[in-house]
Amino acid sequence: MMRGVVNKRTMKGMTRIFANRHQAGQVLAASLARYAGRSDAVVLGLPRGGVPVAYEVARSLDLPLDVFLVLKLGAPGQPELALGAVAGKGLCVLNDEVVRALGVSKDEIYAAARHDFPELARRERAYRGERSPVEVARKTAILVDDGLATGASMRAAIQALRESEPARIVAAVPVAPAKACSEVSEAADETVCAVTPEDFASVGMWYQDFSATSEAEVRGLLELAWHERTARRQGQAGS
Repeated sequence: MMRGVVNKRTMKGMTRIFANRHQAGQVLAASLARYAGRSDAVVLGLPRGGVPVAYEVARSLDLPLDVFLVLKLGAPGQPELALGAVAGKGLCVLNDEVVRALGVSKDEIYAAARHDFPELARRERAYRGERSPVEVARKTAILVDDGLATGASMRAAIQALRESEPARIVAAVPVAPAKACSEVSEAADETVCAVTPEDFASVGMWYQDFSATSEAEVRGLLELAWHERTARRQGQAGS
């Protein structure tokens, strides 16, 4: 299994790189050009902030777009430390090493996780409507977020996505510290970090506009991507 980290630029100093998430997605797409037009690849955005980035990646590469919904299970008193994650279809995956270190029983974790499943179902309806999820089994899944800070959420998402048996997982973000990119690369088959600033403070520091992404925006972008791709397919069939 090949694992790799692609760093397109390493920067010093606090300079905002991206105007907004859409422009960041266009930059990130250039680092993923080798996947353009492939029938065995899909783009999955992590809601909510990763979806505008993923929309631009999918649009540039002419690939299907969907969300991958996952809620990280934070450790008691240490929310950034992932015990595991819950995802759609009642999936709960655990970080056994962390669970053992904290002495938390799996039964306790599963009981707590059950409270998250209704919220996951609500979000899926809010984001996707009546459309079915994009099939990821035996495909290359390009998992996109707007950046990495610790990388914990991305690692949890990768762990959960493995259960859907994709052929390959590519973790892709516009900006992240080199350390987080390296740690995520241990979980993904390939990690693409378009920019790795040396003086990283937070993801939002590298965007001029880092305003919150709404559920309505996520839903609108997914619907727009579906209509645009359908129109392209119909145009190609009629030409």
